[in-house]
Amino acid sequence: MAKAYGDGRMGYGCMPDGNADVWCGSWPRWAWPCVCALFFALTSCADGAEAQSYQAWLAPPARHLQWSLWADVPDARSLALGPAGHVFAGNRRKNKVWVLRDADADGRAEQRQVLLEDLDMPNGVAVLGDDLYVATLRHVWRYPGLARDPQGPVEPQAIRQLPGERHHGWRYLAAGPDGWLYLTIGAPCNVCLEPGFARIERFTPDGSRVEVVAEGVRNSVGLAWDAQQRLWFTDNGRDWLGDDQPPCEINLLPNSGAHFGFPYCHGGVVIDPAFDSRSCAEFVKPALSLQAHVAPLGLAFLSAGDLGLDAAGLVVAEHGSWNRSSKVGYRLMFATLEQGQIRSYQPLVTGFLQDEQVLGRPVDVLRLSEKALLVSDDSAGRIWMLSDGEPSD
Repeated sequence: MAKAYGDGRMGYGCMPDGNADVWCGSWPRWAWPCVCALFFALTSCADGAEAQSYQAWLAPPARHLQWSLWADVPDARSLALGPAGHVFAGNRRKNKVWVLRDADADGRAEQRQVLLEDLDMPNGVAVLGDDLYVATLRHVWRYPGLARDPQGPVEPQAIRQLPGERHHGWRYLAAGPDGWLYLTIGAPCNVCLEPGFARIERFTPDGSRVEVVAEGVRNSVGLAWDAQQRLWFTDNGRDWLGDDQPPCEINLLPNSGAHFGFPYCHGGVVIDPAFDSRSCAEFVKPALSLQAHVAPLGLAFLSAGDLGLDAAGLVVAEHGSWNRSSKVGYRLMFATLEQGQIRSYQPLVTGFLQDEQVLGRPVDVLRLSEKALLVSDDSAGRIWMLSDGEPSD
């Protein structure tokens, strides 16, 4: 792209935007191709080195996979997949909902924009049919048709009003296989007994019917269903009982209305010192007890063979500890399942924490296909891709 300068010189934009003033300046014309070639060579090398460093994040069970950057999204939290291939990302602190798409299937989301903004903690996003649902602090909103066509009219409908307490007020929302929506209502405290909190609810798409699915759940930020349509969910244990208790949890719902212990019992084994009137034997025990403070959040099911893994199981995002003397968590884990029970729990991605330095914090997991899943990271402001295939250039 030729550009005329005021003194009669001619420039040729060597960058994609043709900005010769910035990038080429007054170099002799014969030097511009060399300068530009050098720039692109160095950029390509830097990109290659960065991709190679990401591969070092993978744990041995995942070394056959590719770990790459899919998109930059500030404060990326909950993820949902639309019927036309769009990915929706909620925020906890930025008050926005993003929409992204990898239209050319090269492993990068080249389409990225703010879809909704000025919302109060829009952490939860879900897709049911063609409609997008967003859970904010005080409401569940339905946006008819927006999941299929994000460029269509934005016509929000407030279908539910929610408690306004901000402590654990970042909602997690998911569409269940029964056609209902599922919502977590976290405890408004570290440990307390407050009616209407510490539970999981389900409701009809128009919000007209609400049912309590699980009680005694302190702070769940992840829901998923297995092939038998059984509900699994994470739960974060209480704080200030030391570095090593109580356990965090992965739970399996045995029946609607089951009680998982909070605030009386934590992790199936720890009686709360302030709520010691009931026994742990009265409550549903975790399907898997995790190390205290790892903070399990989002999770997603994989079938046997997905991502080249032999077993079916749950991919779990451990967000990581915030007040432990030494950090734990900050990992993407895989819980293998056999006959409905967790048989092993092993790391897939461990590079979020390196020598006590936090490089990221995984939040949610979204299965795109048998060959790829996405992982949101609110600390680094990124969405990562774990895939069974060659990385894109």
